[in-house]
Amino acid sequence: MTTLIRPAQDAEAGPGTTGRQLPGTPFGLWMWPALATLACTLTGIRGPLLGTDEIVTWDVAERSTARILAMLHRVDAVHGTYYLLMHGWTALFGSSHTSLRMPSALAMAATAAVVALIGRRLFGERAGLCGGVLFAVVPVVSRYGQEARSYALVVLAATVATLLLLRAFDRPRSWGRWAAYSACLAVVGLLHLVALTVVAGHLAAVLLRARRRRRELWCFLAAAAVGGACAAPVILLGRSQASRQLFWVPEPDLWALAGIWPQVFASSLCAGAVVTLAALAGKERREALLPCAALVVVPPLVLWAASHGDVSYFRFQYVMFTVPYWAVLAGAGLAAAARSWRVVAVVLAALSLLVLPDQRRMREPFEHDVPHGADYAGAARTIEKYHRPGDGVVYVRGGPWMLDRGVRYYLGRDPELREVFLARSAAENDELYPAYCTQPARCLRGESRIWVVVPGTGPDPLESVPAVQARVLRAQYTTYGTERLSGLTVALLQRKS
Repeated sequence: MTTLIRPAQDAEAGPGTTGRQLPGTPFGLWMWPALATLACTLTGIRGPLLGTDEIVTWDVAERSTARILAMLHRVDAVHGTYYLLMHGWTALFGSSHTSLRMPSALAMAATAAVVALIGRRLFGERAGLCGGVLFAVVPVVSRYGQEARSYALVVLAATVATLLLLRAFDRPRSWGRWAAYSACLAVVGLLHLVALTVVAGHLAAVLLRARRRRRELWCFLAAAAVGGACAAPVILLGRSQASRQLFWVPEPDLWALAGIWPQVFASSLCAGAVVTLAALAGKERREALLPCAALVVVPPLVLWAASHGDVSYFRFQYVMFTVPYWAVLAGAGLAAAARSWRVVAVVLAALSLLVLPDQRRMREPFEHDVPHGADYAGAARTIEKYHRPGDGVVYVRGGPWMLDRGVRYYLGRDPELREVFLARSAAENDELYPAYCTQPARCLRGESRIWVVVPGTGPDPLESVPAVQARVLRAQYTTYGTERLSGLTVALLQRKS
């Protein structure tokens, strides 16, 4: 009877290995990929400005638990678990760039360790180590290892779920192992409901074994059903909110299935290199190769098919959890093709140099989805430099813009500026967006100076202000000074005498 799981005593002599145990394994096997990934994700972690989604993370995490739960009933339930985790994290460690992004960096590092363990289990120690280190140098790992968003945690949870499934294959009669797998699936669903498409890949892996192991199929179906049931609240709320959250995502065509992979890796060159290395694993054992291949193919196909209804879910971030399995396959291919560790080191070094321009790009100031390169930090510096006590402020936002909270993040708690046309903040509104005064003139309190922050760099900043607010400002104030920065304009209005 063939087996998908390599017994421990055979792990060092299987395909893709040298027949000799690596120094320091199994500890060194997972430690070095984890450290390499952590080093990559921590390098330049403070560089990029917070993007729109990261600003939302900070803003929601700063709210009380009750306010977060109230908001989730109305919007963004799919990220609710992550918001609650970040609420606790920021309470302990603060909300600096590094602190907000550190959970993602740690999650990617842990994922690299799990990649190495899966690679060792399926293809041998050399393949496991190669796969873990390959994962570290993929640009998207650095990009989302430096993002204050749930995607890195989702990647980790989905990869751990796969490792737990493989462990359950070892002892299919162990309910404890199936329970652990089920619990991990629940975590995947609670972190991001679309990531449950990983179950489709797992099902394909189980079906490839089902002809001889029917018991495994029934145990898997039961565990997956329980895990999905645990995430039912997020599934129900998420589906009802999907059209509002994802209305802008286009329905994918056939070309999208191929075009998504350079985005998944955040580098066309890296995508080509990893897929090429993965193809070299084609001579590995079928019972190890096919289930892993199913995990990189089936979930994107399911997501693509599901995106032809009322809502499209076909975003590269939502299939990013396939990158670890690509790394496992690429590690197996590299281990099979390379005859010595020296060759492995040369290939890994060459790949690192190949993706270096993409790695640098990941750390540019506006790389984290900052709309139109809006310099929130520059706007905050301008206001801090010329601020006087009693100043008010007007932020103009719309669409993806987060000018209000983006500038407020970089201003910190000092200086305090009253947003003059604000009726209820986003937190008070139990929403992602605030509510504004319907009669702006009544919201002014005689401020002598008002800052106006608007998107774009047009000649007249008030042209971007909503007409009803602009009329009030033009009637009572005159423009004293204007500073145009990347993607936005900061203007200071002074009350007419």
